[in-house]
Amino acid sequence: QVQLEESGGGLVQAGGSLRLSCAASGNMLYLYNMAWFRQAPGKEREFVATILWSGGSTSYADSVKGRFTISRDNAKNIVYLQMNSLKPEDTAVYYCAASAQTTPLDLTTQDVDFRSWGQGTQVTVSS
Repeated sequence: QVQLEESGGGLVQAGGSLRLSCAASGNMLYLYNMAWFRQAPGKEREFVATILWSGGSTSYADSVKGRFTISRDNAKNIVYLQMNSLKPEDTAVYYCAASAQTTPLDLTTQDVDFRSWGQGTQVTVSS
């Protein structure tokens, strides 16, 4: 299990950009698939994006496809979420998560498949 800490959230106008970072403790991040989820007030947590442990594959929720990009720097133990063309409906607390398994063969978008979670960072998009 790894400890994760998100940063980079804030207040931005619609159409703007933010880059979220997720820093992991230790140097084992390269073993885990990583993902970003988000939770808006009064709503359930939802999948945003995920990246394979090797960085060779990614998957996105339809609502962010073409606007958000997930990437990772395993040497620095950091995962990023670049968010462009932000919309008010993107307002939420964003969480990064590490997979329960090491070196999974496939991507998953289900939160039950992720064991380690950060505390979250607030993203607010004003109209």
